[in-house]
Amino acid sequence: MQTILPHQLPHALDGHRGLSMLSLDCFDTLLWRDTHRPADIFALLDGVSSDQRIRAEAAARKARLLEQRRSGEVTLREIYAALLPDADAATRERYVNHEILVEAQHCYAFAPTVALMREAKRRGLKVMIVSDTYLERDQLETLIRAAAGDDVADLIDRIVCSCEHRSAKAEALFDTVLRQTAVRADRILHIGDNPVADAVSAARHGLRALHLVQFTETAVQRHRLERSVATLVAGPDTDAIFQPHRAAVALGEPAIEDPAAALGFATLGPIMTPFAHWIATEADANQAERGGTTHLLFLMRDGFLPRLVFDAAFPDRTTHAVEISRFTAIAAGLGREGAARRFVVDEIGDGSGKDFLRQLLIDADEADALVADAATKNGAYSLAETIGAAPWAERIAQRGRAFADRLIAYIRALVDPAPGDTLMLVDLGYNGSVQNNIEAVLSDAFGIHVAGRYLLLAETLPSGLDKCGMIDATTYDQGVLDALIGSIAVVEQLCTASQGSVIDYADGVAVRGTPGIKGQQSEARERVQAGCVVFAQAERSATIRRHDRDAATTTQPAAVAALARLLFLPLPHEIALFARFEHDANLGTDHMITLFDPATASRGLRERGLFYLKNSDRMYLPAELRGQGLPTSLAYLAQRRFGLDLRYADFCDSGIDIPVLMVDGQDAFADSVRATPTHDGYHVAAIPVGACRYTVGVQFGREHEWLQIESAHFLPVEAFLVGDARASARAIPAMPSCEGLEQVAPHLFQCTDPDAFLMVPPPPPTPGSETVPMMLAIVFRPIVPRDPVAPRTDQHAPVLAGAVA
Repeated sequence: MQTILPHQLPHALDGHRGLSMLSLDCFDTLLWRDTHRPADIFALLDGVSSDQRIRAEAAARKARLLEQRRSGEVTLREIYAALLPDADAATRERYVNHEILVEAQHCYAFAPTVALMREAKRRGLKVMIVSDTYLERDQLETLIRAAAGDDVADLIDRIVCSCEHRSAKAEALFDTVLRQTAVRADRILHIGDNPVADAVSAARHGLRALHLVQFTETAVQRHRLERSVATLVAGPDTDAIFQPHRAAVALGEPAIEDPAAALGFATLGPIMTPFAHWIATEADANQAERGGTTHLLFLMRDGFLPRLVFDAAFPDRTTHAVEISRFTAIAAGLGREGAARRFVVDEIGDGSGKDFLRQLLIDADEADALVADAATKNGAYSLAETIGAAPWAERIAQRGRAFADRLIAYIRALVDPAPGDTLMLVDLGYNGSVQNNIEAVLSDAFGIHVAGRYLLLAETLPSGLDKCGMIDATTYDQGVLDALIGSIAVVEQLCTASQGSVIDYADGVAVRGTPGIKGQQSEARERVQAGCVVFAQAERSATIRRHDRDAATTTQPAAVAALARLLFLPLPHEIALFARFEHDANLGTDHMITLFDPATASRGLRERGLFYLKNSDRMYLPAELRGQGLPTSLAYLAQRRFGLDLRYADFCDSGIDIPVLMVDGQDAFADSVRATPTHDGYHVAAIPVGACRYTVGVQFGREHEWLQIESAHFLPVEAFLVGDARASARAIPAMPSCEGLEQVAPHLFQCTDPDAFLMVPPPPPTPGSETVPMMLAIVFRPIVPRDPVAPRTDQHAPVLAGAVA
């Protein structure tokens, strides 16, 4: 079977001599839809549900098969006869015409296919459409004209539809084509996306055939996952799920060899390009409403890629890269009444120290003295009291006003807005903290309006400022916003600039700190960004359409689906790219946060299940869950998306009773503990040992012949019950020995005797531990249960100290 890729279509005739006719499939070859599946369009039909429309078509095809016993090809009118058996002909015809109208609004011609048709006409070839469709010839021509325009439809000399001839391409439709056209089969080149109907069947009838491979296997999987995630994040009023970027991805992705550039093109491009178009629409609306000039200020560093994409999509518009970080925005606002007090209330805590004071424009020597003084008193409370009173309160305010003057000078040198203008701050989001802190400073200084436009906006508290997001509470519920925010750091790292964060201003110029991001990370990010810009430039060149897309209905929800897919279901090559990424906290510090840690995920899932994620400070947790099974990733997505109130006990709907022997040097007693499931067949047995009082004999041999023992450690009962990411820091490794347990591989044990057990002495006491209740947590996975009728043996394995280390 010969294949052809989308970008090769304009040259498909090269090498084919003696042709008289070009034959093309229609749907997904000439006409493409904005949706992932053809049936997704049915959600937009009036008075008919998608499921009803699908069932009616199946019923009509079944009835036709029963009548003819040869083919199930039916017309759209016959489908609506099955759907509306009691309706009159005029009513059914209105439904038929409405469906064609809906199709026309969301169909377009694939530009490379049209280029091929034009080349065929230039060479003197006839162009024919051969389609497996329930549309009759006149209906299909009407659809092509309505979706792609007369110029495209006029290139077509003949249309052959399966429903009119009651035969599909895989059946006898090509016999009809050859009979009607009177053209020799070997002088026709047929191209279509269906390997059987278009390639195998055409070749079987003697036609030259090419199978159009629309997408790479990676793209097919990515689009499926995008649609799947979209069903979870879409609001209750969503009619259909769109993927208008499919054509551009099909045209551009196969030619990109670099995985980083491919990620930028095929994943980030469909997110950032709709954002750029939304920004342009918002700027135009603001200009029309307020007058003056709307200046587009993309906040660095995270606004770096959004600006690149905007400039690529709108090369004739002026934009500005403005360096205002959260650190400088807060600093510039400190001179306003109550600003310093609000910052202290929001941010001070037990760990407040030099970084906290640096944000208040207190230098290192001053901070040393203040922290030392607070340590001798009441800690953070004393520190808050000191800096909130004279002379520090006025000193901070004066420094804040001076900082604001330097920021104003910087803005004047960069933009110099006139009174009545608007400074539109563009950023990824999500709270708009920079805008919160500098809006009053800028509006008072210049007499202008400040607006904030964000990819994702979910304010922690309502500010009352002019803010909105392409993704915000007007289009999505709080559960969606919270879910996206949780892992948005990976997108921030892809969008940011390879430069230090701004920490001050001098003579109208930004003063930057030292970049904290590794060179390797920056280099990979730049390749991603380059691919994203290429998508923005090429996106519209892939399609020919008469109807402008309703961005709020199509491209923007598709961007959300692509974003949610990247955040929650990243693909292996994407995870490999992000493996060494770190996140810059961007608060005027050098603090870097690891994005994800697969090793921690494997260990944590086995020990605690999904609850190991609680209070984790890593920023891209779904990436470390990939490879642990799709159900795990979907469970995490559902929990974040819907805010499910699930507790550890809810996951423990089964368990294994393990007999134990408790010995404290004087007394011994038998008991049993319930081991609860965690992940991938593993269980955790939690055995109370008092204040390091008991030695525990875990009698695994009673129920198991083979098992894996993953870990054994002690930790305070309180830490075990909390079970969050901080609990492991308090764990004390156990030092077990084995009786009748033979270790045959790392973590793999054979219980050679029904009396086989693991002996675990308590950890040595430490100062202050004498009264702390402790828990022995043993994580294991049963492999082979013991046959209850198997004879006992006297074989015992030697004691193996540290066998479970």
